[in-house]
Amino acid sequence: MDFRNALRYAFRIQFEKPYRQEHLTPKPKVMSQTPVHEFHNQELLEVIPWGASKLIEVGCSSGALAREFKKISPGCHYFGIEIDPDYAKLADRYCNETQVMDIEAADDAFWKKQTDRDCWIFGDCLEHLRDPWNILRKVRQAMPAGANIAACIPNAQHWSLQARLSIGDLRYEESGLLDKTHLRFFTRQTILEMFHNTGFTVTECVPRIIFPEPAREQFLPVIQQLAKLAGADPQAAAEDAIPIQYVVRAEPR
Repeated sequence: MDFRNALRYAFRIQFEKPYRQEHLTPKPKVMSQTPVHEFHNQELLEVIPWGASKLIEVGCSSGALAREFKKISPGCHYFGIEIDPDYAKLADRYCNETQVMDIEAADDAFWKKQTDRDCWIFGDCLEHLRDPWNILRKVRQAMPAGANIAACIPNAQHWSLQARLSIGDLRYEESGLLDKTHLRFFTRQTILEMFHNTGFTVTECVPRIIFPEPAREQFLPVIQQLAKLAGADPQAAAEDAIPIQYVVRAEPR
């Protein structure tokens, strides 16, 4: 397997299973949102406070996360927001209520109604927004004391992206790290900065490393050398190149 094919193989297998669309209706439209799926993010589920009673998930997709949280807390009120009306219909199966909307177009009345929400969830959503910093500031203003944010954000420092960039093979995909609907890209450092600058303290930042990556060990020494040449910590650079995503829990400062 040559260099380019090894990269494409490693990149493909990272996302093949989670975005498989078996037994789902409707099928996603051409050039629509990230393909819908029925898999939930277990690491994201684990950082949601299990005592939360009024949750709001922005970008709820098929409602898979709501389905799993309802098993833990059947009496909670789970509000799903989804920009794609077909996906929102799927989420209706598990959410107490759903609303089709672009969160960035929400008016003042919407934000005033959400002041009792004790957990905001952004599962692979913030990177799709034009101005995620602005949305986080609005969430911070609406949050009551003791509330939390749970989020999952792709890692743009992943070794496969660095390797693909080095040979100019940076092409958008239907899903994954180079999802064609991604508008923003983050690393561990900039994720922490984003939450800090919008009024939050990150209490958990969990690296999500869940896929086999047969080519990874070939590239980490190169990444360490690049970091050394840039005057940075080579070991930290290698560690930050391994996670595909970071799962974050944050609370208002």
